[in-house]
Amino acid sequence: MGLDRATLPVESLRDSDSPRINGVDGERVRMLARLDSPLPPILVHRETMRVIDGMHRIGAARLRGDDTIEVEFFEGGEVEAFALGVWLNITHGLPLSLADRTAAAQRILRARPNWSDRRIAATAGLAASTVAGVRRRSTGQNEQLNARVGRDGRVRPLRATEGRLRASQVIAANPGASLREIAEQAGIATATAKDVRDRMRQGQDPLASRRQAATACPAPPEAAPRPAGEALPQPAPGRTALHVSAATIGLLLPNMRKDPSLRTDAGRMLLRMLSVHSIGDESKWIRLARSVPGHRAEFLAQAARRCADHWLRFANELETRRT
Repeated sequence: MGLDRATLPVESLRDSDSPRINGVDGERVRMLARLDSPLPPILVHRETMRVIDGMHRIGAARLRGDDTIEVEFFEGGEVEAFALGVWLNITHGLPLSLADRTAAAQRILRARPNWSDRRIAATAGLAASTVAGVRRRSTGQNEQLNARVGRDGRVRPLRATEGRLRASQVIAANPGASLREIAEQAGIATATAKDVRDRMRQGQDPLASRRQAATACPAPPEAAPRPAGEALPQPAPGRTALHVSAATIGLLLPNMRKDPSLRTDAGRMLLRMLSVHSIGDESKWIRLARSVPGHRAEFLAQAARRCADHWLRFANELETRRT
């Protein structure tokens, strides 16, 4: 492994957090103690001085009355140390039983629920389908995970579409968030977070596979031409406008119908007004404009501007209340 090696007093080491349900096998310890050849070095977690792999060997050293033993050090977290110990025990020495390996998988799942089934299976010597079954039987936060970390260390969302949608929500709420922050909060890879952010900045759908964007500006029935010279509403002073693409709005708007706080008469009316005339593709707006007869174009343009004025004032009112 290329790890640091040293000779340490036997009594300076702590017993392993063993994956073996029945603990150390006494007969194997006695067999190793009878060997004349030197035993391979044991593996020790440097931070805790706990044995990761080699409890039978250190037992043999104690039985023979040895004062010191050769060790190699592992640098890393305690969960990673335990997982490494499990893997080493299934690749050499006294095999782990199925019950040992299943219990080890359960423990790793509790500590690292974001690890993929295949990663845990490779560590515990189980089939990925077995680990998946263990995961399904588990309770708590495991059911709500959005992504898994594979054997190569890469983060992969369980549902790419949902991960991209969550990223668009993070960006909409915090346009200045770093790619790392976006990726962590959305449970996606950093490269995917960058792609979503780039798409939103270009006004594109954050989903790579489809385009179901929508913008909305239904004209109120009382729309009338805007008086000449009347200034358009401006963003509320002291507020930073959120630059949310039409694609993102089209994706988020349907989810808002599930928000209990918007299940009021006013909330339902607002969502209907925002959704009823949603058109996301710019070419559709162009075709719509070209379909208007020339003698009606000026009036309808003024009506559309009045509609825009109302929505801008409404947006400014919301921004002044935003906390």
